[in-house]
Amino acid sequence: MSTAAPLRSHPLRDSATMLRRNLKHLLRYPSMTVMLVGMPVVFLLLFVYVFGGALGAGLGGPAGGRLEYANYVAPAIILMTITAAVQGTAISVAMDLTEGVIARFRTMHIARVSVLTGHVLGSVIQTVLSLAVVIGVALLVGFRPTAGVGGWLATAGFLVAVTFALVWLSVALGQVSKSVETASNLPMPLLLLPFLSSGFVPTDSMPAGLRWIAEYQPFTPIIETLRALLLDKPLGSHLWFALGWCAVLALGGYVWSKRLFNREPAH
Repeated sequence: MSTAAPLRSHPLRDSATMLRRNLKHLLRYPSMTVMLVGMPVVFLLLFVYVFGGALGAGLGGPAGGRLEYANYVAPAIILMTITAAVQGTAISVAMDLTEGVIARFRTMHIARVSVLTGHVLGSVIQTVLSLAVVIGVALLVGFRPTAGVGGWLATAGFLVAVTFALVWLSVALGQVSKSVETASNLPMPLLLLPFLSSGFVPTDSMPAGLRWIAEYQPFTPIIETLRALLLDKPLGSHLWFALGWCAVLALGGYVWSKRLFNREPAH
């Protein structure tokens, strides 16, 4: 009497399938991508053309004014592109949960990690495309990076690392949300923290209490690292603090996401 061999899941193949599903979803609903790209572009235009003249004059650089401020604020807007994109990730995960898609995946013979990996990889690809658009707009409005080829490659790798970390966190936020509306609000601190960093004005100009928050929150070393890479300046200790925050956020988001996904047994 023969017995059937147990079915085996294939994490890589299943992850590739889930990635294709998420990419098709992005192509089918491009309005979400347009909305997520539009917000940082609007902020870029607002800060460069409305506030750039006054804020740039206070930076004390050789160029002064709007062009000086475009170089200063562009790294913050680039980071905000990532935080806006990961908000879309939380919404997408919450939609799958509320519509019963993830519950159905739990009943299928697929590698469980592939469901989350598909969301993560799809969001990273969407964010990279959004970053390309926003950096292009920044160049049009006066951003003049001085990085060489090596600096741009290092910037690309660093941006992917930041995106990867924040996407895992947003996947967890999407799972813990009870509704799509909650999922759209939970990542809101990620959109607000860049304003309480060195992204828009130097921390030296802030009151003591606010300056302490700005200097010890994760986005300040990330922005300063981007600024140093793009403008060919010394990295100092900012890079190590930034990479440390990325590691903490990525690991914490992954563990939290996996625990949330496995909290209900497959039926």
